[in-house]
Amino acid sequence: MRRKSSELRKGALELVVLTLLARSPRYGGQIVEALSTRPGLELSAGTLYPLLNRLRGGGLVECEWRESPVGPPRKYYALTRKGRAAQQELVRQWNELTGAVSALVEDET
Repeated sequence: MRRKSSELRKGALELVVLTLLARSPRYGGQIVEALSTRPGLELSAGTLYPLLNRLRGGGLVECEWRESPVGPPRKYYALTRKGRAAQQELVRQWNELTGAVSALVEDET
């Protein structure tokens, strides 16, 4: 069961990261920080950066270096047009799935 839970979380994290980037471009630390206060969605840089690289490789995310007022330049990630369409489709699928699961669970109780 733990493996399936891990796979479910992995898919949810992809949706969550795409959703954060749909709101505004962010650098990795901002993404980690934004999720750190949400139980179940916390992730480490070691989890985030491979995910961002995979999204970038799929053409969903692009990145650019920006100067930082308090240190070295930071790599900001933003959705591409393809990424925005993928995020919207994932939201649609997520809503459909969670609605169906909730209805089934409620029918069983």
